[in-house]
Amino acid sequence: MRHLLFTGLLTAAAAAAAQPSLTSGFDVRTFDRSVRPQDDLYRYVNGAWLARTEIPPDRVSYDAFAELSDKVDVDLQRLIAGMTSAPNRRLGSDERRIVDLYASLMNEARLEELGITPIQPELRKIDAIRNTRELASEAGALSATAAGGPFVGTIDADATQPGIPIVRLAQGATLLPDRDYYLKDDAAFVQIRAQYEQYLTHIFTLTLRPRAAEDARAVVALETALAREQWTQAESRNPFKTNNRFALARLAVEMPGFDWLAWARPQGIDRTPAIILMQPSFFKSFAAMVPVTPLATWKAWLAARYITATSIYLDKALNDARFDFFGRLLTGQELPRVRWKRGVGLVNTYLGDAIGRLYVEKYLPSGAKPRVQKIVTNVLAAFRQAIGAIDWMSAPTRNEALSKLSRVTARIGGPDTWRSYSGFEIKADDLFGNMLRAQQFESADRVIGIRQLGDRREWPATPQTPNAFYRPAMNEIVLPAAILQPPFFDVNADEAVNYGAIGAIIGHEIGHAFDDRGRRIDASGTVRDWWTSQDEQRFEARARVLIEQFDAYNASTDMPAYGDVTIGENLGDLGGLAIAFRAYKLSLGGRESPVIDGFTGDQRLFVGWAHIWHAKIRDEYRRQWLLSSPHALPEYRVNVPASNTPAFYEAFGVKPGDKLFREPAKRASLW
Repeated sequence: MRHLLFTGLLTAAAAAAAQPSLTSGFDVRTFDRSVRPQDDLYRYVNGAWLARTEIPPDRVSYDAFAELSDKVDVDLQRLIAGMTSAPNRRLGSDERRIVDLYASLMNEARLEELGITPIQPELRKIDAIRNTRELASEAGALSATAAGGPFVGTIDADATQPGIPIVRLAQGATLLPDRDYYLKDDAAFVQIRAQYEQYLTHIFTLTLRPRAAEDARAVVALETALAREQWTQAESRNPFKTNNRFALARLAVEMPGFDWLAWARPQGIDRTPAIILMQPSFFKSFAAMVPVTPLATWKAWLAARYITATSIYLDKALNDARFDFFGRLLTGQELPRVRWKRGVGLVNTYLGDAIGRLYVEKYLPSGAKPRVQKIVTNVLAAFRQAIGAIDWMSAPTRNEALSKLSRVTARIGGPDTWRSYSGFEIKADDLFGNMLRAQQFESADRVIGIRQLGDRREWPATPQTPNAFYRPAMNEIVLPAAILQPPFFDVNADEAVNYGAIGAIIGHEIGHAFDDRGRRIDASGTVRDWWTSQDEQRFEARARVLIEQFDAYNASTDMPAYGDVTIGENLGDLGGLAIAFRAYKLSLGGRESPVIDGFTGDQRLFVGWAHIWHAKIRDEYRRQWLLSSPHALPEYRVNVPASNTPAFYEAFGVKPGDKLFREPAKRASLW
């Protein structure tokens, strides 16, 4: 509980009377009292919510983040509606851009009138490709507009020269969610591949491609060959293996077959001295496949990517085709997002700071920022205590860890400097044109970013994003305004539940600075292994305990919970919860916490932890989650860390025979 200090004017009694009564911060109506917390903390806290909640038809899953996202959408739509009704919006103002961009997506009649006309010029360019150099150039042009390029590219800080920007490329070139969708022989995946071919045939037919079925079959075969060359998620986690620096000239020599310069030039990447390839063997195999695969197949492949990327800005037929396969079939989503929510999403995507500034002004809870900053301060102090006390770190490694910890910074709420959208032209009757101009605006910004020092003020997400982030290159955590509300943070609640929720998330994010990836990046953002080999062995032994615990859980599908794929996030949860508890005790300053709603402060902390992970997931999406998500299933995220945390045993009196009881020697621990 926060206490205010008064000097002279108020007595202690008067100050206590002025202090508002704080709530527990949770709703006991979500509980299932037939379940014991000692057996299943997740269902004890969330069982009634799970029983009464249906997944909305426009979602593949529903959880605390989705609930909060829905609330944010409503808040943003109200802001847009207010701007729409306001008179005399100045041409060129951010408010005018927001209103016109939103209106362009809502004008369905105009989209039906245009049909496939907006994409025909680019499709003709693809079909006119005469050689592999032109193929590379067109692939680069599509990458520059985020409209079907082959690879996933970002601008990041150079791990060998912190503060200097560098282009980082990750493997891609396939449209299905994971390589296993192409390679597994299970009946479900065989059927998905057949339906994927049908989807491609359908969109090729809608866009008047003469050899629709033949091209679709060729694209599936090509993407299957590419999937065989992709790294697994576990292989892609190691920063040493994924930090491979290449000059473009070197790519031409070591990865022949693809014209890398022709691909780079439309994106401005030719102006950077080097790029990072996260999975170099994939890019080498991709380049080698270019000259030996028929050019007609590559053109169909590019067309498939372009049509899929742009269909959300086109007519109902292409929209429905995309949704029926990628939504309804792959994830079980019953209905597409309603149009007004898509309009809000479009504004978020391309004018995020413009509407984000208004969102922070109106919806960031008063008093939230200083209280969250205090939680951050206590979490950092708790980490400092924990690192100083653990017995598996040697002194040199501990000193490096403490140095890195001392340089962790936090950004809370929203940026100090908002992005300018000057020069970004929006037309209320031209959705597709708005998308093209938006991507050109973004591409020009990326080129500037490539040539200049990285801007430490830039946020990784808009303030209306209900999430939290750790940025290794900057050694900072980011807590956008949207997540600073229930159930993650409640300005009207006692601090116990806040430490169990946002406190554990803060601990989780900071923990990434010291996990299996973070330990390979030092305080300045440089890739450098600052651990001794003995420390690494002891850490990996502790991580192995957690991997085996998750592997022991069987999901309600025919696939296991991949403990090695999710280990980074699982370590974050395990450490985040333990650190949050330690930080909560620091916040009390030796005082006893009050009992609220029948729960002690320690119990409320674990209730807060369990509640933020309540979720329902469609069966179809569960398969995709297990194959491609770095996060474990929600019930495991609650119960496994709790079952390894001694404070949970003390708070709820967990004893041998209880389902969450683990023998002390078999518990995973990190901090």
